[in-house]
Amino acid sequence: MNADLDFFFDPVCPWAWITSRWVSEVQSQRSYDVSWKFISLRMVNAERGYANNSQYEAIHNAGLQGLRVASAARSIEGNAGVAAFYTALGTAIHHDGRRDLLENPHAFLSEVATSASLPKTIADAFTDETHDEVIRFETEIALGRTGKDVGTPILTFNPKAVNEASLFGPVISKIPRGDEATKLWDAVQTIAESGVAEIKRSLRAAPQFD
Repeated sequence: MNADLDFFFDPVCPWAWITSRWVSEVQSQRSYDVSWKFISLRMVNAERGYANNSQYEAIHNAGLQGLRVASAARSIEGNAGVAAFYTALGTAIHHDGRRDLLENPHAFLSEVATSASLPKTIADAFTDETHDEVIRFETEIALGRTGKDVGTPILTFNPKAVNEASLFGPVISKIPRGDEATKLWDAVQTIAESGVAEIKRSLRAAPQFD
């Protein structure tokens, strides 16, 4: 059975993290399935390069390392393993403000895996490039659905159904809760399925992770 939503994420993206928590909030109120999929900002930005942006390069490399471990989690526990690992990793990075993924990745990813009730040995995958094939494949799927001039997150409503619809975003600065979450969900799904190509403003508040 197909999921009701494909959610493509890079674990280092703060905007993807906020959107993912909104998706999880709606999921707790409504019965639908989310398939957690990979999109690597390192791969997305490979062609344009990182001239004068060494900080972003380091962060995006760390994101790719995190995705490799998420792929290892999937190989053991399937989609539920990805969800648990992403929740634990995103909480540590974004909510708790930890920088260990850049400074001591193996020990940090081992700790995160343990906190997600996954074998800490999956952290060994952080340098395992054999996982890059599936990460690249899913990155290309995501960009094939939205176009290449986007980042993360990417959402696909009703994947493989006649009313499948994808979009980049929504980019939101705080996590909607309760009725606010479901109202936004209905609005975003309506926009996605209506064929709207772009709604945008460049001003945004700083991300709030609580």
